[in-house]
Amino acid sequence: MFHIDQSAEVPPFEQIKRQITEQRDSGELAAGHHLPPVRRLAGELGLAPNTVARAYKELEAAGVIETRGRNGSFVTGTADSADKAAAHAAGEYIARVRALGIDDERAVALVRDAATATLAPGA
Repeated sequence: MFHIDQSAEVPPFEQIKRQITEQRDSGELAAGHHLPPVRRLAGELGLAPNTVARAYKELEAAGVIETRGRNGSFVTGTADSADKAAAHAAGEYIARVRALGIDDERAVALVRDAATATLAPGA
């Protein structure tokens, strides 16, 4: 998932920040993705835990991730990453309903019906 180039002039904590930010922005890391704990990622990358902690702290300050206490750190979403995730889910849905022999027009109607049902009182 992440890697460190020890020969790069960019410090390791900056490399971690850049990779997490780029992967979030590309949709590779979806909103809500649970990041590895600091100590585990540090061990995997051969870094001091403080290096990873610094990257996480700066990413949190920038709004790229959020920390939920003992539950860990999670990637935050962007409008673009949410759109990409929704488009991916829509593609999976279409593939599934086509496999069931349902045409696209009926598939869209089913989505509309489901959306209406979730807005109805008592739903």
